[in-house]
Amino acid sequence: MFEKSFITDCEGPLTLNDNAFELADNFIENGGDLFKILSLYDDYLVDVVKKPDYKAGNTLKLILPFFVVENLKNEDLIDFSRNNIYSVNDSKFLLEYLKGTMNTYIVSTSYGQYIEAVSNYMEVPFENTFYTNVNVDELELTDDEIEKIKEYKNSILENPDDYDLFDEIFFSEISEMGIYDKIREIEVVGGQGKKLAIDEIIKRDAINTNEILYIGDSITDVEPLDFARKNNGISISFNGNEYPLKVAEIAIVSPSAIATAVIADIYARYDKNNVLEFIDDYNSTENMEKLFDDCDIDDEIKKRFFSIFTNNYPLIQIITDENYENILKESKKMRNDIRGQDIGGLG
Repeated sequence: MFEKSFITDCEGPLTLNDNAFELADNFIENGGDLFKILSLYDDYLVDVVKKPDYKAGNTLKLILPFFVVENLKNEDLIDFSRNNIYSVNDSKFLLEYLKGTMNTYIVSTSYGQYIEAVSNYMEVPFENTFYTNVNVDELELTDDEIEKIKEYKNSILENPDDYDLFDEIFFSEISEMGIYDKIREIEVVGGQGKKLAIDEIIKRDAINTNEILYIGDSITDVEPLDFARKNNGISISFNGNEYPLKVAEIAIVSPSAIATAVIADIYARYDKNNVLEFIDDYNSTENMEKLFDDCDIDDEIKKRFFSIFTNNYPLIQIITDENYENILKESKKMRNDIRGQDIGGLG
């Protein structure tokens, strides 16, 4: 057991996937468009309506009836997930390095079937992961309900901005179906769910609230990033959109997780002040290699960093009101470049 804990979102900081979107796109006709519409609706319910007891990431629940119509089973989710893992460059190296320096956890909104596949691929103990637990084999619709869901799907695709219609479909119509009892019981690990996971990690590792590093990239990371920052831990937006950038203290914009490894290395050996001092120096030095030597950055990390980046170094900055817009622009561009616009544009 180490003195500090490294806690990361999965999709974004570690992998390029949006597994639920990809499942929808693969198994449902026009499923990618459907998922994108529901993701924007999900953001609307969280950010604008602030719907009581509604968690960021509930798109994973909204899409489930449409999976059932296609007779999707757990085995389908498992097989697809195993065969479609696309990792951020050097994320496996990062996690391998962390094994000897910090307690390491993956806290993700994603379905457990995908997170188990990722944990096997990345060689992270599955018991060190938190995820949305869904058993699609238990979800059933009657023949009449299947026809209704098909009609709802067409209505959503034809009226992508009609959130009043969506309210009616999901909270008046589908909520009366038998499947809703099972869906309602599902605890999505997004937003507040991720913050609760951090509470459990702090208790499990017997560490203080200021001894965590949390890294995320989307709306589901707002609460844990806010918690880490307010408790004097390290809070990082990695190629994030506007949601994490509004609450995180540090922004990393990079095609490689090696930039994360640099910060993790400093934090594991020293403390937050050393991290912030390094970032100040990183943005003012004329001799990056000397800075890495002076800060005694791990040799393997240093070697890999300078083999990837020669002059055009990744953005690592403390977020301020003055640089926020520029970071957001660079961050969203990188997000779209490495993950594709369909996934990069999701909340």
